[in-house]
Amino acid sequence: MSDGDLRGALSLSQGDDPPGRFWAFDEFLTDEDTSTTDLTSGFTSMGFIRAALRRSAWFWCTTAVVGMLAGFAALKHFPPSYQASTTILLSNNLPGPPGEAVQDDAAIAQSRAVAGSALRALGLPQSPESFTGDYTAAVVTNRVFVITVKATSYNAAVREAKALASAFIRFQTQQLESQERLVDNALQQQIATARQHVNSINSRIKAVSAQPPTATQRAKLSILADDRKEAKIALIQTETANLGSEAATKIQTATLVKGTQILDPAVPLPLHTKRYLALYVGGGFLAGLMLGLFIVILRALVSDRLRRRDDVARALGAPVMLSVGKVRSARWRPSRRGRAAAPGAAIPRIVAYLRRAVPPSSQNPASLVIVPVDDVQLPARCVVALAESYTQQGLRVVVADLCHDAPAARLLGAAEPGVHTATSADGARLLVMVPDPEDVFPVGPLGRPRRSEATEPLAAACASADLVLTLATLDPSIGGQHLAGWARGAVVFVTAGRSSAPRIHAVGEMIRLSGMELISAVLVGADKSDESLGVSASPGPRVSVSHSLGS
Repeated sequence: MSDGDLRGALSLSQGDDPPGRFWAFDEFLTDEDTSTTDLTSGFTSMGFIRAALRRSAWFWCTTAVVGMLAGFAALKHFPPSYQASTTILLSNNLPGPPGEAVQDDAAIAQSRAVAGSALRALGLPQSPESFTGDYTAAVVTNRVFVITVKATSYNAAVREAKALASAFIRFQTQQLESQERLVDNALQQQIATARQHVNSINSRIKAVSAQPPTATQRAKLSILADDRKEAKIALIQTETANLGSEAATKIQTATLVKGTQILDPAVPLPLHTKRYLALYVGGGFLAGLMLGLFIVILRALVSDRLRRRDDVARALGAPVMLSVGKVRSARWRPSRRGRAAAPGAAIPRIVAYLRRAVPPSSQNPASLVIVPVDDVQLPARCVVALAESYTQQGLRVVVADLCHDAPAARLLGAAEPGVHTATSADGARLLVMVPDPEDVFPVGPLGRPRRSEATEPLAAACASADLVLTLATLDPSIGGQHLAGWARGAVVFVTAGRSSAPRIHAVGEMIRLSGMELISAVLVGADKSDESLGVSASPGPRVSVSHSLGS
C-alpha cells in the first residue's frame, strides 16, 4: 500500500453504527437539565440491591453454608438433652382445698432439700441448686404431678427420675412422721400435766393429814379428796382422748404415706432427632444467610466505589459511550500472544468502539491514548487487539506502553525499554515502544520540536507510522502533562466497583489539564440492572462519534 493510499485510509468517512451500546451526543446536558440527573444520582432501588446480591452471591452462599455447618457442629457438641419422666400419685386424704396440696407437693419436689437427697442417693457431686434446673415438676390433676428430668443419656435420665421420685416420697414420709411425733408429744404433754395435777393434790392431802385432827383439818381433807377425785377423772378422760387421737393420727399418717406412691415408673421420653436436626441445621443456615445478605447490602450501601454509568460519567466529566459486562481473564499461554491470548465477546466490541474513537488527524500519525483508571490488563489486551486489527489492513502502527511493567508490550513479547519490532499472532508486524523506567515524563512524538525532545528511534518510527496507540496510567502526584505529546484524544477505562469518585475525577482532570480531548469512557463490568444513560451532568467539550480509520 502506497503512502497516498495509507493517508487516504486515514481520511474521515461516516460509518455504520458499531455493534453493542455505542451512543453519540452532540453535547453534554446543560445546567437546566442537571436537576433530573441529580435526582437519580446514587438512588438505591431494588435493582441496585438485586445487582449487589447477584455480584456477591458467592459470599452470602458461603455464609449460609458456614451457618449450616456451624449449626450441625453445635448439634454434635451440644446435643439435645435426653429426658425421662415419672408420675407421682398423691393420697386423696390430703387436708385443705382440692388442688392446693398438689401445688405444694410439686413445689416441694423442686426444692433443694429433695434435690440434695436425690443427689446423695445417686452419689453425684453436683450441687442441689444446679440440679434443680435439670428437672421440672408439672401438675397434671389435683392428685397427680409429673417429674421430667434432662440428662446426657437415657440411663442417666431414668436413674435421676427414679431417685427424685424416691427422694420426694421419702421426704414426704419424713414430714408426715415428724408431724405425727409432734402430735404424740403434745398429747403426752397433756397427760403429763393431768398426772402432775393429781400428784399435786395427793401431796397436799398428805400434808394436811399430818396435822392434828380438827374440824378445819377434816374439812380441808374432804375438799382435797373431792379435788383428787375430779383430777383423776380428768386424767382418765385425757388419757382416753389422747389414745384415740394418737390412733387416728397414726392411721392418717399411714394412709397418707401409703396413698402417695409412684404411679408410673421412670421411662425415657422419645427424642425427636429430625426436629432438632432441622432446628439446629436449618436455623444455622438461615442465620448465616441473613448475615451474609445483611453484610452484602450494607457494604453496597456504604461503598464509595462507582458502578452506575451516570455516576462514572459525572465523576469523570465525560460520557460513558460503551459499557460491557464482566470480562473474565484468559489463561496465559506462552505460545499465544496478543489478541489470540485474549478471547471473548467483549474485546471485539471494545476494539470496534476504539476504532471509531480515534480522533481525526490531518497530519500523520493519528493517535489515541488509552488511560486505565484501575485494571490495566484488559485495556492492554484491547490496545494490542486494536493494533492488530489495523495492521491487518496494512497500516503501520506504533504501540507505546507507558504503564508500569508494560502489560501491552509483554503481550507482544517486547517488554524491554526501547523501540522494538513485534510480530502479532496473525503474522503482522508493528512497532512497540517502552520508555525507560526512570523516565517519569516520557516525551511523545507529537511534542515540539519532535526530534529534539523524543529519542531518534521513536521519532523515526513515528515519522512513518499511520497510528500511534498509547497505554498510560496517571498518578495524581505526577500529573499527566506529558500525555499531550502522545495523542490528541484519550479514552478512559473504568472497572465498575473498583474506583472511587475522587479517583475517577482526578484522572479526568489530569487529562483535561494536559490539553488533550477527553473523548469518553468505557465501563467494564457494568450491571445488567443499570438503566442510567451514562452522560455527565457537568458542562464539557462537545462530543461526537469519530469516524474509523480505514474502510
